[in-house]
Amino acid sequence: MKLVLFDCDGTLVDSAAIIHACIERTFVEAGHPAPDLARTKSIIGLTLETALSRLLEREIDHSVSELAGLYRQHSATMRADPTVNEPFFDGVREIVDTLTSEDEILLGVVTGKSRRPLDILIEKHGLKSAIITSRTADECPSKPHPAMVLECCAETGVRPEQTIVVGDAIYDMQMARAAGASAIGVSWGYAGTDALFEAGAHHVVDEPQALLPLVMNRNQRDA
Repeated sequence: MKLVLFDCDGTLVDSAAIIHACIERTFVEAGHPAPDLARTKSIIGLTLETALSRLLEREIDHSVSELAGLYRQHSATMRADPTVNEPFFDGVREIVDTLTSEDEILLGVVTGKSRRPLDILIEKHGLKSAIITSRTADECPSKPHPAMVLECCAETGVRPEQTIVVGDAIYDMQMARAAGASAIGVSWGYAGTDALFEAGAHHVVDEPQALLPLVMNRNQRDA
């Protein structure tokens, strides 16, 4: 049995636009200069308070917590708009469906999102039966801490060495390595290929279809 844990933002769905719009509104309302899109992409995957503290280049304190609350308000408002979409990257949904049909593979999600937006996303895309385990920013320390992976392993009974983390961020690769899992980076997200390898990726793929032979491989850490 294998457990495949997908990151969400930048790996399954392209959410950079909505995340950046929320950050822009939050920072402007709070009187801070808004970061550019590249800076926003660099923190996607971290838990909210950690991400905001990095953008502000300060430790997490009361003002960061207040900013996080403001962000959550804007995020809830924007995501309630039916015209706002977080689409799957091309070809990704098909790979998820293919892996779901494999009896020896279990799927999960490990994300810096909060629980409510993740559950809404899973419900919206009809993935409740496919995603059998998940951990969010509400439940675990921020990536790259290994807790998300280890808790999903414990929940499913799959050992970390039989677990694969698929993600687009350096934090995903670092988390996988810290947990003793395999790390597969994807280049269609928000970090570059070189950065993913430097962070510990065993492999980096350029298209979703390339995930299949790596996941099906008995030892996915082999080149």
